[in-house]
Amino acid sequence: MVGNGQCICCYERGCARVLLKIIPSMSADLLKGDTQSCQNKSEEDIPKSSPFGFVIKQFQGKRSSSGKRKEQPSAIQKFFSGFDFGKSEGKARQEIEETEINNCRADDQSEKENLSVEDESSQLISEAESPSGEQRLNQFMQKLGKKPNSKNLDLNNCALSAADVTELASLLPFLPELEEISLSWNGCVGGTLKTLTAQFHHVNLLKVLRLNSCRLSAEDITSLGEAFEIVPQLEELDLSWNSNIGGKLSLLTKKLRKGCKIKLLKITDCNLTARDGESLAEILNVLPNLEVLDLSINKHIGCSMKVIAQDLRNVPGLKELNLHMCGLKQDSLQGLDTALQHLTALRKLDISCNKEIGGGFKDSAAHLASLKNLEVLDLHQCCVTEEDVTVLSQVIPLLSSLQELNLSWNKNIGVSSDPLLGRLRFLPKLRSVAISNCGLGKESFSSLAEAALHLPELEILDLSWNKCVGGNLKLLLGALKLATEIQVLRLSSCNLVAEDLALLTLLSHDGHLARLQKLDLSYNNTISDEGWMVFCQGLTVFKELSELDVSLRPSSCRACGTWFSELLAALTKLPALAELGMQRWVLSESQRKQLEGFNRDNKRNIRFDC
Repeated sequence: MVGNGQCICCYERGCARVLLKIIPSMSADLLKGDTQSCQNKSEEDIPKSSPFGFVIKQFQGKRSSSGKRKEQPSAIQKFFSGFDFGKSEGKARQEIEETEINNCRADDQSEKENLSVEDESSQLISEAESPSGEQRLNQFMQKLGKKPNSKNLDLNNCALSAADVTELASLLPFLPELEEISLSWNGCVGGTLKTLTAQFHHVNLLKVLRLNSCRLSAEDITSLGEAFEIVPQLEELDLSWNSNIGGKLSLLTKKLRKGCKIKLLKITDCNLTARDGESLAEILNVLPNLEVLDLSINKHIGCSMKVIAQDLRNVPGLKELNLHMCGLKQDSLQGLDTALQHLTALRKLDISCNKEIGGGFKDSAAHLASLKNLEVLDLHQCCVTEEDVTVLSQVIPLLSSLQELNLSWNKNIGVSSDPLLGRLRFLPKLRSVAISNCGLGKESFSSLAEAALHLPELEILDLSWNKCVGGNLKLLLGALKLATEIQVLRLSSCNLVAEDLALLTLLSHDGHLARLQKLDLSYNNTISDEGWMVFCQGLTVFKELSELDVSLRPSSCRACGTWFSELLAALTKLPALAELGMQRWVLSESQRKQLEGFNRDNKRNIRFDC
């Protein structure tokens, strides 16, 4: 560009026109043979304002600036060397313009070549400065507040966005040793899983995949099924709390092939249908290594339980079977009992919260006794009848390996004349016994207390919601003395009285209950202020106590007595205490201020639930 905004080519064309106008004045010298003197004029002889001088300077500059290009003649040389006085003015002008256009094209090509070299250099510099895969992974994990681990990618509950999932997929090529991926409780994973599974060939050592509560869609389930072939080492798959799986499980199961190494399959609360249950049954024969099957909280799958039970024989190594709240009925229980004879390795059986199986044990418990390795049996809230209790009292004592037994919320347990609770003495390995809300009477409670004398490894005892315990806790005195391992004692809503709390305090002073960590005394409105005072004064001996609940019933409230000061004093000497329940106790203004300032004044972090 020149000073007035014109490009060089246009300006030079204007100069050429000026030259054409001065030709008549120069023609006389040329005709006299004085051409040499005209060509030998020095640059100084040309006026500075002359466009002819500007042309000379421009072309001299071009000739010196490009060493690679062939030396170009000056504008004057080109003009006169090709000048024919016999040619017309228009033809001469055309030749000059064509020459200048060619020169401009050559300059443009040179500039493009220079820009191309610069772009390549910039690209190389950019690649050299871009972060490595490891750096990108570290940055990604740091953004989510997580520490990078080459084998375990734990991103549970990280509020991942769709963009995060896409970025994560791009990082999988840098994690060839990855064995675990946990993306649970990230709703935005749903609808984007295909982006991730498309990169699974980079992590073919993957063994664990957890996708709880990710809002998975049908497309996600399909893409996950297609990925099974490229992650042949997969052993654990958890899809729990994805309600959209319901009715679509076949999209996943039909992709499973014989020899699959899956050991754990959890599909809790996925709204599974009877058809899903049938789809699951069809693939049990390709899951020979299955050890854990969790179908809990799928109320409609019970209709297909007979079909599932028939194929459970194909997984003889099954160790845990969870059918909690699966809508089981009596005929389902019969089919399950038949399957149990093939599940000799079973260690945990949960059929709780299936109210319609009540009355079915009398015809469906024959093979339960064959489970010699069973460690956990959960039958809570199954509405067992007195006839069921009769059968169970004969079967349960034969489970010699049993460590945890939950019979809670079966009121007929307590009123039955059969000595089920008394026969627990034959299970010396029991560590946890839950008999909450079983309608215990004094007689059945006495049987339990006597059996407890033979349970030296007892760690958890739940007697809540059995009113007969109140005033009769002394029956359990001998067992509590021997239960040196007791860590959890639940006596909620047992109509306890001051005498019962005094007994607990006496036991603790004698060195018993030394390992107690959780004590639930809630909903015992029958305890007097004097009883609470005695208890709080002796509370300091529970050095390992971490949770204490003294809340009142929901329908009541009561002013907190003078024992409150004793309670706060005791808390300062209980270093492990982290939670105190005091719901519906009415505190005075001074008591509330004491409670509010307790953590600050004592440098504690106790959660007060008031």
